[in-house]
Amino acid sequence: MSADVTLHGLPLRAERITAGYGGDPVIRGITVSADPGQVVSLVGPNGSGKSTLLKSLVGIVRVSSGTVTVGGRQVTNMAPEEIARASVGYVPQVDDVFGPLTVRENLEMGGYLLPRGEVAGRIDKVLTVFPRLAGMVGRSASKLSGGERKMLAMGRVLMLDPGLFLLDEPTANLAPAIAAALLEEHVHGLAASGAAVLIVEQRAKAVLAISDRTYVLGGGEVRMEGTPAELSVSPEFVESFLGGRARPVGSAEG
Repeated sequence: MSADVTLHGLPLRAERITAGYGGDPVIRGITVSADPGQVVSLVGPNGSGKSTLLKSLVGIVRVSSGTVTVGGRQVTNMAPEEIARASVGYVPQVDDVFGPLTVRENLEMGGYLLPRGEVAGRIDKVLTVFPRLAGMVGRSASKLSGGERKMLAMGRVLMLDPGLFLLDEPTANLAPAIAAALLEEHVHGLAASGAAVLIVEQRAKAVLAISDRTYVLGGGEVRMEGTPAELSVSPEFVESFLGGRARPVGSAEG
C-alpha cells in the first residue's frame, strides 16, 4: 500500500448473527466487530462457519436473526450491491477476478457503480496502491500469478473506495513467502491507510502477526477471542492452531 493513500474507514458491528442456507443454521449468535485502522482475523477449522459469516455480512447468505451495521447504518439482509454502495468491499476466496478480461477491464468492472467520468482516475489510484499491476493493465487476468490475481481482486474492490474490507482466505494456494508478503504489505496496508479489515485466514501464525484482534470459530460459534498476545498464552489455541506450547509473549524458546 502506498503511504499516500488514505481510506475513510467505517466500523463494523455484527451482533448475534445467526445464518445458514436453509434448515439448521451454520452460524449461531456470532458477535464480531472491526474498527478503522484495525485488522481483525477469523480463524478456525474447516466447516466452522467463517466464510458463511462473511457471506452473511455482505448479503449473500440471509441472516435469520441479529444485526449488521457499518458506520452506524444497519445493512442487515440488504442486497449485495446495496451493501457495496454502503462502502463495504468483499473479496471471495474463489471467482475473485474475471479471468478472460484484462487487468484494466477487471478494474473497470470493479467501478461499475461509479460515474463513467470517475473510472479512469480511480484506476490510476488503485495502480498506485498496487504498482506491480501498473505494467500489466493489458494482460489477461488468467495469465497472472496467484499473488498478482489477489492484488487484482483487492484492487477491483478498492475501485469503490470502501471503508470496510471483508477478505476470505486471500492467501489460499499461495506459496508461504508470497502469502506472508501479501498479508504484511497489502492486507495490513489497507488498515494502515485507515480501512477496517475483517479477514478469514487459515494461516494462523501469519495472520496473527498482522492482527489487532482475533476471533476463533468452531461449530458455528465464537469459541475464543482476544488479541494475539492474549491468545498466544492459551494452551487450547496454541496447540490447535500454532502447533506448539503456550508461553508468555516475548519469552525465549526453551
